[in-house]
Amino acid sequence: CIRDRNGSILTPSLNPSTMSEPESLSATELSLRLERGEPIQLVDVREDRELELARLPGAVVHLPLSRSAEWIPRLPDLLQREGEVVVLCHAGVRSWHFACWLLQEQGFERVWNLRGGIDAWSVEVDREVPRY
Repeated sequence: CIRDRNGSILTPSLNPSTMSEPESLSATELSLRLERGEPIQLVDVREDRELELARLPGAVVHLPLSRSAEWIPRLPDLLQREGEVVVLCHAGVRSWHFACWLLQEQGFERVWNLRGGIDAWSVEVDREVPRY
């Protein structure tokens, strides 16, 4: 869950007129885009202990959902709304919810969810990244 400073749970709007969902991106597609040097903001919403087990190479913005009250006020400094954002977690569920929140509540326009998360990356792209 994404929480504000008061601990209240922030959820994407369920108003059908504002509904917007992130596109899915496969691990293979993400790998190709990164190899081409496309300017992608990678966001990992997993917890610290998960990052210790497996992580993507390169620059990744770490925004653990359990500590969202800490980073929500700094979100404009951490991510560029105009840029492309790819969000990941372990299997793609938490990241999908976070991506919806970015699109629906934070005004981001180009957000993708890494389908299958870091686990898919381990299977499709880099078997050196441990599965857990």
